[in-house]
Amino acid sequence: MKERRQHKRLPIELSLEIKKIYKQDYIIIEDVDAEISVFDISKSGIGFESKAKIPVGYYFDGKIKLGNTDYFYAVIHVLRGEVQADGDNISYGAEFVGLAPFLANKIDDYETAMKKN
Repeated sequence: MKERRQHKRLPIELSLEIKKIYKQDYIIIEDVDAEISVFDISKSGIGFESKAKIPVGYYFDGKIKLGNTDYFYAVIHVLRGEVQADGDNISYGAEFVGLAPFLANKIDDYETAMKKN
């Protein structure tokens, strides 16, 4: 199987809380209250896991915290989801939408800091 990722995935432990998800045609689902656990990140997106069923094709806003003080806000588009073997969790793949290059470069800085530690 050919690797489709454009950027290297880096391990990360990060929790996000989703309050609402939306689609481009103004379909909004509010009061979602889903907790997600991010397990990897790249310049183009994140991999995360949740017990909540998040519809593929929807978007949510997230605050991505890299290290102790560095963070950025991003619109995240859910591309795929797969139920895990335990049956309780769903693993998702998502991409950043319209992420400015200087914000994507923060992920390079995160990788450099990881290599130093």
